[in-house]
Amino acid sequence: MAGKVISLLGLQWGDEGKGKVVDNIAKDISAAVRYQGGHNAGHTLIVEEKTMVFHLLPSAICHENIRCYLGRGVVVSLDALFEEIDDASEIIKGVEEKLVISPACSLIQPYHIKLDQLREKSNTSITIGTTGRGIGTAYEDRVGRRSIRAIDLFNESRLHNKLTEVLEYYNFLFVNSFGQEPIDFHELYDLNLVQAERLKPLIGNVGNEIKQLIEEEKSVLFEGAQGALLDVSLGTYPFVTSSNLIGGISSGVGISPTKIDYSLGIAKAYTTRVGQGPFPTELDNNIGEYLSKKGGEVGATTGRKRRCGWLDAVLLKHIVYLNGIDGICLTKIDVLDGLESIKVCTNYKSSHAIEDILESMILDEVEPIYTDFKGWNEPTYGLNRFEDLNSNARKYIAALEELCGVPIVMISTGPKREDTIIRDLI
Repeated sequence: MAGKVISLLGLQWGDEGKGKVVDNIAKDISAAVRYQGGHNAGHTLIVEEKTMVFHLLPSAICHENIRCYLGRGVVVSLDALFEEIDDASEIIKGVEEKLVISPACSLIQPYHIKLDQLREKSNTSITIGTTGRGIGTAYEDRVGRRSIRAIDLFNESRLHNKLTEVLEYYNFLFVNSFGQEPIDFHELYDLNLVQAERLKPLIGNVGNEIKQLIEEEKSVLFEGAQGALLDVSLGTYPFVTSSNLIGGISSGVGISPTKIDYSLGIAKAYTTRVGQGPFPTELDNNIGEYLSKKGGEVGATTGRKRRCGWLDAVLLKHIVYLNGIDGICLTKIDVLDGLESIKVCTNYKSSHAIEDILESMILDEVEPIYTDFKGWNEPTYGLNRFEDLNSNARKYIAALEELCGVPIVMISTGPKREDTIIRDLI
């Protein structure tokens, strides 16, 4: 892995187990980079019997001798960032010394959160099941050229002018569209100035530092938040997040996409989804409940129960192709232990051509066509050698490799770092 530039991406609707995978490979890398999203991600790690959940910080920060970066494509809530740093510092040494944040990051302000939550409660807006943390509204400001960026906090005059303009816009909405009280300018301005003092030592030239690391042939890992089916351009629109996943590395950090040597995709051995939106293989029955309970399917960020269903190989193959995935890490195979039969969606029944369905990603009317696989009773939980897996489990993995067209190079058999089978990683 020395000298490799690696992208790591969830291939479903998020919650694929990316945090553990990052933790597994982080010991061999020099730098880890978050390049998109905000604190709507939730990466759970169990290290030395301690559970840690990272929402904004790169998951690799728990390792020594590693630099961690938030690129310009990330939208940052300073309240959430400082709280997460404080929590992580109780377990991890030198968190702030390892962290570098781009001055070009757009900041999530209280008015973003307020508007996000008002929309989700509204009877007239489309409810998509956001986390209510202001991520989407912060991205709207970026596109609308209203963003207050990290660098603006260090120039009082510029901050004053930009905040005056943006609050005029938001307070008009709050008062006239939602009948809410306006946000006080002076309170918010003073808060920004206080936060600037703690933020300033963390600011650095992320793009240039990453460029230098690559030129020095250091290993760099790009951590994608959420999952590829939530990509604002490629996912199940409008039930998506507000950023691009692997396609956001170039703009979210400032490097050429040709610098990426290997793309590792993460997928569960079944499928889950949080919030609203189409889910062709969803199981609203006892098997879905079984997967939910055994898999502990509760969102790390929101605490919401995840919807569960069979693996959708149609979508998985499509996302593998779109994102140039070189190998897959299959997670939570142990959740399937004890099932007599396991189904995989291998086609759709629809009045439209499957190619047209995947172009639009409108999945409301498709009916999954399944292929059945024999289950297994021998537990896969905790195994770390491929040859120790039950033969039916190995057949299931081989079938997924054929369906997706790429090798499964890692298999997660439990929540701990050591519960991992590594076959042929990079």
